[in-house]
Amino acid sequence: MKLLEKIKIGDLELKNRMAMAPMTRSRADQNGVVKDITTLYYVQRASAGLIISEGVNISAQAQGSPFTPGLYTADQVVAWKKVTDAVHAAGGVIFAQLWHTGRVGHSIDKNGQLPVSASAVAITGQQHYTSQGPKDYETPRALTTDEVKQVVADYKTAAINAKEAGFDGIELHGAFGYLPNQFLVDGVNQRTDEYGGSIENRSRFVLEVMQSFVDVWGADRVGIKLSPSIPYNGMIDSNPEALFSYLIGKLNEMPLAYLQLMQPMFPLDGLPHYPKDVLTTFGSLFDKTIMVNGGYDRNTGEAEIESGRADMVSYGAAFLANPDLPKRFEVNAVLNTPDRATMYGGGEKGYTDYPALG
Repeated sequence: MKLLEKIKIGDLELKNRMAMAPMTRSRADQNGVVKDITTLYYVQRASAGLIISEGVNISAQAQGSPFTPGLYTADQVVAWKKVTDAVHAAGGVIFAQLWHTGRVGHSIDKNGQLPVSASAVAITGQQHYTSQGPKDYETPRALTTDEVKQVVADYKTAAINAKEAGFDGIELHGAFGYLPNQFLVDGVNQRTDEYGGSIENRSRFVLEVMQSFVDVWGADRVGIKLSPSIPYNGMIDSNPEALFSYLIGKLNEMPLAYLQLMQPMFPLDGLPHYPKDVLTTFGSLFDKTIMVNGGYDRNTGEAEIESGRADMVSYGAAFLANPDLPKRFEVNAVLNTPDRATMYGGGEKGYTDYPALG
């Protein structure tokens, strides 16, 4: 299988072309410190060519959901170092996904502080998972220009902390409606400063963050995840093809490790101007490693690699429920079924107790 062939990203040799996609599991403590069980969780999945960690908050402001981990305190860094050391001892490679949720949060879990965003525009038609159950979204507070620059600096600090914590690289979560995505789309970004208005200005925040990452990590150690055709969390843009074509063109000028593109995961019947296949629309704009994500299985992932449209495939729920997923693909074994009731929060049940083959 081509999925099981080695691939090089810079000086990193990955044992296969299967990445473990970042998945929020909400099992850190109240201070955003990962526990020993998290070390076991990632070690169990070290046969992935690349592990991309769950989203890791870059600051207290960045946190949107309870019990999600951070990389902005000394205790958080020390705890993650245990994880990365153990993954490396098991022969794995692990990147940290750096995360700012922006308006995808609630003041209940932010010490009473309103979430922030590019503009004071609320998410409608959805509720947020909080420590007190589902709640309607609040109208976020718009970041000032100086605060935007501080968030860029917070990302850079988290990138430095990720290196100290022993990660092999980092990924910007620029997808699924979180803060970078909120700056990109004109359905949310109503700013009139240098970070709003034109496509170039709306892309500025993401590009500044990515440049700060490259400044810290150098070539071939920084990736980014984008979801050009996912409207979830209110990500509506008047011309997503023009927006993401510009952004990906600029990203292609940077010495990045990879671009991770999410395929559409929600019906687009009401959004006919949204690309139906992100690889067809955007793949040719990026000449480095392309990773694709979004509902792939053994056969469709293999077909994507064979076609040459993607170099790697990332798997989420399949890796969650199958710690030995590459081996199962190799022998074409039956897969464990993910238990959706235990995906967020709790202990070992639905986290580290999924059986491996044999």
